[in-house]
Amino acid sequence: MKLLRALFAGALLLVVSGARAADWPTRPITLIVPFAAGGGVDLSARIQAQRMGELLGQPIVVENIGAAGGMAGSARVAKADPDGYTMLMGNSGTQAFSQALYKAPLYNSLTDFTPVGLATESPRILIARKDFPAANLQDFVAYVKANQSQMQFASAGVGSGTHLPCVLLNSAMGVTVTHVPYRGEAPAQQDLIGGRIDYMCSTIQTGAALAKQGTVKGLAVMAAHRAKVIPDLATSIEQGLPGVEASVWNAFFLPPKTPPPIVQKLNKAMSDTLDDPAIHTRLEDLGLEIAVPERRAPDYLAKFQADEIVRWGRVVRDAGISADAQ
Repeated sequence: MKLLRALFAGALLLVVSGARAADWPTRPITLIVPFAAGGGVDLSARIQAQRMGELLGQPIVVENIGAAGGMAGSARVAKADPDGYTMLMGNSGTQAFSQALYKAPLYNSLTDFTPVGLATESPRILIARKDFPAANLQDFVAYVKANQSQMQFASAGVGSGTHLPCVLLNSAMGVTVTHVPYRGEAPAQQDLIGGRIDYMCSTIQTGAALAKQGTVKGLAVMAAHRAKVIPDLATSIEQGLPGVEASVWNAFFLPPKTPPPIVQKLNKAMSDTLDDPAIHTRLEDLGLEIAVPERRAPDYLAKFQADEIVRWGRVVRDAGISADAQ
């Protein structure tokens, strides 16, 4: 009798949950952006949130919680009710880098979230001081190998999306170059413009703009194909250095155990938003690459994220990097 009651209660819970999922959403949704307002992730999230809210029939309110390398805001989503009203704009840093950078990350990014879909990617671009004695990636590699002990590369901070790509690049070149971390990408770029730093692996949005202005030297797009914001600059693969592709990706996540109907409905709203020509153009103008339809499914994101954790975990461990003391 007790077993029958338990089975009945479980079945009833599934029916109630299914009904709630079918009605979802009936009130505003909160999108946690785990970084400060005004940055690239925040801007792209707000562009998508507005259109997704229109498609879902309820506003999506963006809330910025920037601390602990993005883990603070992400952890809030991991612990939220699985009702579809709290979601995360996660990225490579919060969902992959963090798992190796910290001895005790605030969550397990594979088990403490429900993947919704991959949305965009932001390639890194290798830029150097404008008087750097190299005109292409091959010359750059040769120069760094010969002068590595006297050189410095910059980043927006230890473990950031502008740090680990350069660590990957240095490893591929077989060099050891002094790392100079800054509190953000802007001050690092200012010192690069001033010639006080030799190179950095910048976000495509700002790095391409500086290269086109001539204030820095653009040497390679670290991606599988060229970036639309700087189409004349060859990729690292084209220039003979494969394996250093480094795009920081952005994706939507929900709390664990969110009902599949909610995940599917949100995934469709995300995909339809990305297919909207106006939204597509606005995101590309930010230097972002839109995930193709076959890469937007929840199952794809789950496997992709697992692979990214392995890939970047190896980079972090091999270089002996830790963000715990930062």
